[in-house]
Amino acid sequence: MRAILLIALLCLASCGLDVNTALPYKVFPASIKQEPALKGVEITVGSKDFTENILLGYLAEMALSAAGADVVDLTDLKGSQTARQALLNGEVDVTWEYTGTGWINYQGNELPVTGGEQAQYDATKKADLERFGVEWLAYSPLNDQYAFAVTEAYGSQHNLRTTSDLAAFLGKNPDQAVFCLETEFTSRQDGFPAAERTYGFPVTEVKNFGIGTIYSAVAGGTCPVGEVFTTDGRIAAQKLRVLEDDKKAFPQYNVAPTVRAEFLARHPQIRGPLETVSRALTNDQMIELCRQVDVEGKDAGAVAREWMVSKGFIRTD
Repeated sequence: MRAILLIALLCLASCGLDVNTALPYKVFPASIKQEPALKGVEITVGSKDFTENILLGYLAEMALSAAGADVVDLTDLKGSQTARQALLNGEVDVTWEYTGTGWINYQGNELPVTGGEQAQYDATKKADLERFGVEWLAYSPLNDQYAFAVTEAYGSQHNLRTTSDLAAFLGKNPDQAVFCLETEFTSRQDGFPAAERTYGFPVTEVKNFGIGTIYSAVAGGTCPVGEVFTTDGRIAAQKLRVLEDDKKAFPQYNVAPTVRAEFLARHPQIRGPLETVSRALTNDQMIELCRQVDVEGKDAGAVAREWMVSKGFIRTD
């Protein structure tokens, strides 16, 4: 299985994935202190292929590097399932995951857990440890949820504030039921199928895009409605209106570092640096970090490093 995954990763590399061998930034400890037990320990950090998760990957790498580990950079893996399998198979030691994704996509549940963020986290953490031997470290206030968005002009014209408003409007105007969605969201059970079940959209035309191009596609009129991540900095830049998920079709998506239980048992010192970063993140901060990357065109690693320095977690000299 490890050989199969390695072949898959090499194939991805030939298609444009940067498979790095070391953290491309030199960092030094500050409030995150060196852990003698981590000196010389090789830790591979992976991420999915969208801006927020890539940023999270770099944040973890810098925290662990400052703590003394030898970090291997495997950010930008293509798709949730690739990143997940890399963690399970031992090609990656740390990834950042979302509670709703863990509960629906990896555990096979159809409905989110009721009771808020803590309840969703507790259920996901328990199930993933028991079934797959994956530990979830402390979850972050950062809660990057799915939502639908329209342009401010379109939302004002049709008085759209919630997803229920959208469903009612589309029921009367089915010609407007055209959605810009990423391919993964179209089929995953916590994505568009969940919204269709909950809100009863009319017969719908779906146009598939990469997540990075949906924002401009909606702003440019390709589709009246698009899928967005609520922490994406392009929402404000493209003057989009995020519609409230008033019937709670989508789960909570608090992010947390995940690691195989056996790896954590061998290296418990990784918990402190990773949870320090996790607890410090908020939606507003991630919106700003993503804006710097996706709107201003800054390098994700450089943006992550600046944030870590601003928090006093690391030094760069």
